[in-house]
Amino acid sequence: MPREVARDHEAINRVLASLDERQRRLFAGLLALHRGHGGIVAVARITGLSRTTIRRGIGELRSGVGTDGHRIRRPGGGRPALEKKRPRP
Repeated sequence: MPREVARDHEAINRVLASLDERQRRLFAGLLALHRGHGGIVAVARITGLSRTTIRRGIGELRSGVGTDGHRIRRPGGGRPALEKKRPRP
């Protein structure tokens, strides 16, 4: 792989590492749109994100999803708290 391409890939991954889930999805979607045909597969290879995630980012960009709430995940998302799994005696 030429050095310039490798540097570009490193830069993209450095930026992605500093973003939250939603921002990462939107950025990857933007990159895929910018690349055109085959962009989703190319960005998936570069970033390690799934093609579904990138497609979702593209959909959010096209629909103009705003930053209304402060939550990144929907309520109830994520791993249950340890206390819920194993109540204290």
